[in-house]
Amino acid sequence: MKSKRFEIGLEQLQEIDGVGGEKVIQTLEDIAPDLGEYIIEFAFGDIYSRQGLSLQEREMITITSLLTLGGCEPQLEVHINGSLNVGISPEKIIETFIQCIPYVGFPKVLNATFVAKKIFSERNLTLGSNTNDER
Repeated sequence: MKSKRFEIGLEQLQEIDGVGGEKVIQTLEDIAPDLGEYIIEFAFGDIYSRQGLSLQEREMITITSLLTLGGCEPQLEVHINGSLNVGISPEKIIETFIQCIPYVGFPKVLNATFVAKKIFSERNLTLGSNTNDER
């Protein structure tokens, strides 16, 4: 029998990451099943279920953190999908990445943007016209 933390975490994982999150957990079953349980219980059961931030805010923080770390493109892919799943627009995702340029540099932002481009293409999403003429 799974713990309450696991049940709460699994519910959060399914709401945010859907099939992508489930695939990550499934890929761990034959090598590190405990790691999958820790992700579900701790990250999603304990952290994502806390009060104080919306799922959109949590996903924006997550994609920003993954971009900042660099080398996390597979996890970034899952969480860009998660961001879209909780209602963050493609434009807002790209704008979030652009905001990171002064702090982490162009290479990490470019890598994240190319991951986003792939996800948007797979989901047949296009960006609206954002010309920033309001400056």
